[in-house]
Amino acid sequence: MPLAQLFLELGAVVLALAFVGRAAGRLGITPIPLYLLAGIGLGAFMHLGDAPEEFIHIGAEIGAVLLLFALGLEYTSQELRDNLQANRQVGVLDLGLNFTPGLLAGFLLGFPPLAAVLLGGVTYLSSSGIASKILGDLGRLGNRETPVILAVCVLEDVAMAAYLPVVAALLIGGTLAAIGVNLLVALAAFAVAFFLALRYGHILSGLVNVQSNEALLLSVFGLVLVVAGAADLLKVSAAIGAFLVGIALSGEVADRTRHLIEPLRDLFAAVFFVFFGLQLNLGSVPGVLLPALLLTVITSATKFFTGWWGAAQAGVQTRGRYRAGTTLIPRGEFSILIAGLGLGLAPTLGPLAAVYVLLTAILGPVLARFDAQLAPLFDRRLREVRAG
Repeated sequence: MPLAQLFLELGAVVLALAFVGRAAGRLGITPIPLYLLAGIGLGAFMHLGDAPEEFIHIGAEIGAVLLLFALGLEYTSQELRDNLQANRQVGVLDLGLNFTPGLLAGFLLGFPPLAAVLLGGVTYLSSSGIASKILGDLGRLGNRETPVILAVCVLEDVAMAAYLPVVAALLIGGTLAAIGVNLLVALAAFAVAFFLALRYGHILSGLVNVQSNEALLLSVFGLVLVVAGAADLLKVSAAIGAFLVGIALSGEVADRTRHLIEPLRDLFAAVFFVFFGLQLNLGSVPGVLLPALLLTVITSATKFFTGWWGAAQAGVQTRGRYRAGTTLIPRGEFSILIAGLGLGLAPTLGPLAAVYVLLTAILGPVLARFDAQLAPLFDRRLREVRAG
């Protein structure tokens, strides 16, 4: 592709994102839903060449990694350890409430058993990337309910460290021994990375802490990409690898890195969300719209209850419980990845997951934004139900 065409197409995409970002600012909402809709519009009316589309794809992966890295910078290793221990029951509830609807829906739609298991994974996972973007955009990183949201996302990634190797081995017809080896490698890799981040993070902070902002940015960005790549090779989420790097950094270096990484994070995060919209084939929507809508309604309610109950267990008041529930509703990058594994088993699984992810990714941020108006109404209705 000629360089001029590449720049023109990428420039048009970025300018479209700038326009919707300004619109979101005027409306006082997070730009996530508008980025997603912009991606759909660009995909429908503008045919991108292979080179721009590949760049956006790579940019989207970097965006997911940077979103989780930036979230990790907000917490110390001790806070994370205490948080995970306190929210183990929430993680079990989350798995039961949100994996089951997808699994049952898969059987009702006539999917093979393994494809139904994959759809269960699609509905189970909240998008940690979208959740972190909501928290950052709406200034809620320091809120009391945020540790609950973080714990749910991390526990889901721990579950995925066991789920993905097993599913991948079953898809290729692996033996029981092969499944066991894949599972052991993934869990061991996660455990080692988690241990190193918690125990030796201060050493890493000292190694990358240099006076030059330029050198610091390059060191940290390179480290995040290397760890994310290694995590992905070992069948652990690349995003959770980046998150652990963020957890490992502390003190002055974490504060400086937070300010330096923000522009990069915002740029690639916008690309991350628009990529979802670009992937959606509008011609496939009518055939899967009804089951996607039903799944959205059911699993938005179950995920909302997960966040509400978890925040209540932590002593958070009504408005914070509402925020926790709505922030966890969006599904995202991992759900798309899981659905992609089963396209050979059930061709409609991919379009169904894409529409489902889009609906939840729009619904969650919108509901999260209007917590002041909707939380009291929800609380009043809940009291009436209990009284009646």
